[in-house]
Amino acid sequence: MLRVLSWDEKSSIEVFLRQKDNGFIPEEVTETVKKIVRDVRDRGDSAVLEYSRKFDNVYDIKDFRVSSQALEKLAGEAEAGFIEAIGKSIDNIKKFHMNMADRDFNIFTDNGSVLGSRVTPIDKAAIYVPGGKASYPSTVVMCAVPAMIAGVREIIILTPPSDNGSINPYAAATARLLGIDKVFSIGGAQGIAAAAFGTATIPKVDKIVGPGNTYVAAAKREVYGFVDIDMIAGPSEIAVVADSSANPGWAAADLMSQAEHDEAARCFLVTDSRDFAARVDAEIERQLGHMKRKEIISRALENNSAAIVTDVIEQAADIINRIAPEHLEIMTENPFGVLKDIKNAGAIFLGAYSTEPIGDYIAGPNHVLPTYGTAAFFSPLSTRDFQKRSSLIYYNKEDLAAYGSAAIKIAEAEGLEAHANALKVRLQYDK
Repeated sequence: MLRVLSWDEKSSIEVFLRQKDNGFIPEEVTETVKKIVRDVRDRGDSAVLEYSRKFDNVYDIKDFRVSSQALEKLAGEAEAGFIEAIGKSIDNIKKFHMNMADRDFNIFTDNGSVLGSRVTPIDKAAIYVPGGKASYPSTVVMCAVPAMIAGVREIIILTPPSDNGSINPYAAATARLLGIDKVFSIGGAQGIAAAAFGTATIPKVDKIVGPGNTYVAAAKREVYGFVDIDMIAGPSEIAVVADSSANPGWAAADLMSQAEHDEAARCFLVTDSRDFAARVDAEIERQLGHMKRKEIISRALENNSAAIVTDVIEQAADIINRIAPEHLEIMTENPFGVLKDIKNAGAIFLGAYSTEPIGDYIAGPNHVLPTYGTAAFFSPLSTRDFQKRSSLIYYNKEDLAAYGSAAIKIAEAEGLEAHANALKVRLQYDK
């Protein structure tokens, strides 16, 4: 099922990876989304309703906001075991993200001037939670907890309804547990645009976070600049680096854990043993028969995935840094030895028991991660993403006298006379 590429076929590996770097948002999707975003910007709720009727079976503006009574009723449908489990998740994610916050700092010059950075939270944030037939309460936790720790004043949730017209009860229960009561039954590009520009019903926010389908990704790209976004998320990815000491059944299970997300998911096994690659492939065939989403898994593994066989395991870092995967598992005798050469990965799981789903749900680090190779320049969502920094400059007379003439020289070199003059009038005044 997994195509096998050898280390000595570097050109073949590079061709395969380049074929998968052609982007994931088709031009027709971009054009459709541009129209939706423009319509929502210009016509507000009426445009949101038009598209929600078409795509989400929402027929009245008053149905956009999920009432507190409806939230409570939906939350009551979640069993006690789930409430206990998501509570543990919230606790662990809080503990981790408390350590991720930026802090104010000040630097004092010898003459007593003050230079610093002031950290403040953004005011409003929207969390996009995929809906329909899916259930993503973990997305609510991963996005809301760091925002709350940062001090975001208002958090709203956007989530499309299921076929019966209501939102997912597990997402509703998680929202209530976190104290989020502004939940809107709106999805797609129209939901992203509504939060970006604001309507009579949906508040305008400063930042939009959370995963979604191709239309959601395209909409986030389109509104970036009017609001901030976390990232433009593409299909899910996993790379498993394993030597012959690893359990092939576990490696197969972990590859499939990401393949089930999407037919476009990318899954890579990097190993120094061709025999191990064959055993993993056999395990995939064996386990696949028990999977409800086996059609999706099969397509993802056959079309977008590969086993890459190196000469020695140390060569795996070169491959991983080129892929820059969303998730990286290192299942080797010495995982920390492999880790030292890894530069590009969203989340790194070390050792046989650190399976990717433990990071998705409960370990503590965020599961909103850079995808499709963007781990080369993006980072996981964190508390810092909901904070902004203002530079502070308190210059006194002595420091202006010491550095003002240098600033004048630079301003004059740039041809900005008024900049230089603002410095000169102060220096001349004090003579």
